[in-house]
Amino acid sequence: MPDNTVLDNTVLNNTVPDNTVNADLLDRVRKLLAKAEDEGCPPAEAEALTAKAAELMARYGIDRALLGALHPESDKPADRVFSLDNPWGDVKRHLLAGLAMALRCQCVQTRTADGTRLHVFGYSSDLERADILFTSLLVQMARALAAQSVPGAGGAARAWRRSWMLGYCTAVVTRVRAAEEAAVAAAADPAAGETGPSAALVLADRSLVVRRQVAAAYPRLRKSRVTYSGGGYGDGYREGQKADIGSTKLRSRSAGAIGR
Repeated sequence: MPDNTVLDNTVLNNTVPDNTVNADLLDRVRKLLAKAEDEGCPPAEAEALTAKAAELMARYGIDRALLGALHPESDKPADRVFSLDNPWGDVKRHLLAGLAMALRCQCVQTRTADGTRLHVFGYSSDLERADILFTSLLVQMARALAAQSVPGAGGAARAWRRSWMLGYCTAVVTRVRAAEEAAVAAAADPAAGETGPSAALVLADRSLVVRRQVAAAYPRLRKSRVTYSGGGYGDGYREGQKADIGSTKLRSRSAGAIGR
């Protein structure tokens, strides 16, 4: 029997919803981040582009949630299973779970004969955003780690790399969560001119639906924690504060240092 671990974490009418605004918003995110990731982009400009992209990505999530409340067919509950292999499979799972939960998804780690997988539950738009961010940040983390001067050798060096990556993951997840919270607060501002159901109520309803998804699929769960022993956590956290939190560079495999 598999060992299942939970990771800590309307009004209907006949009008067909117009998703053009949502698609355009996500396209703007992709273009901003493509510019920010260009090697010729000055650091200050890249930071400004990244901050704007994070804001738009969060706004996109709120808009899709509000649209889904009015038109449930436009954004439905779904789930995806991610197989995250070694090396550094536990770090990859930690990053994906953190991002997914910051974007209002829930994750269950399942141990099987084939290894460990992450089963992610959420609404389609949030799963899409988590996938975009995760794939990009794996690449960014690999590049940043490759540029570090790793102290020690052998097991000590490996422990340092792992702790560095965990620090990096914590920093980027913290930034994504802050952007999401700011978007929810902005949507609740009367000056925003929002009509229809409130963002807070919509998100609460969606969270309940997702929790029920998880409970139906995995009635018995226990929580899990990730620990580390290396001394690179602080350096990794500081590097993660500079990362682009979204990208168009979608790749199926991580690169460079992640493969070490």
